[in-house]
Amino acid sequence: MNKLIIDAAKENIFLMIINNNDVYSITYENTKTNYEKLIILISDFLNSKNLKIKDISRLYINTGPGSFAGIRNSISVTKAICLAYNVDYYGYSFQYFKGIKEVKYENIPNLCDKFNVKKNLINPIYIS
Repeated sequence: MNKLIIDAAKENIFLMIINNNDVYSITYENTKTNYEKLIILISDFLNSKNLKIKDISRLYINTGPGSFAGIRNSISVTKAICLAYNVDYYGYSFQYFKGIKEVKYENIPNLCDKFNVKKNLINPIYIS
């Protein structure tokens, strides 16, 4: 089961692939240009690990708080991927994981299960 984590709500665009016991991540500058080509960044990152978008079985997206443009674009891309490839997606916020000292991205899938983050539900939290 391949999982993809997208976080464009913070200072950088962060992507992580969890492929069984292997974990890969990459960070991109948080710019308007990168927002506009987010799907290309995701596709290139997956291709670098010999994966395609259709190989992703679960997608986790940071819904904020954070950058309006980053959250909006990552939600749009997530919904498009999920519609085209029938992928389950989870909208998480670090605020959901109260009581956890340090949340590591590789633990997000397990934390979403533990804290009953609902599948296919995205409630963005924008910072103005």
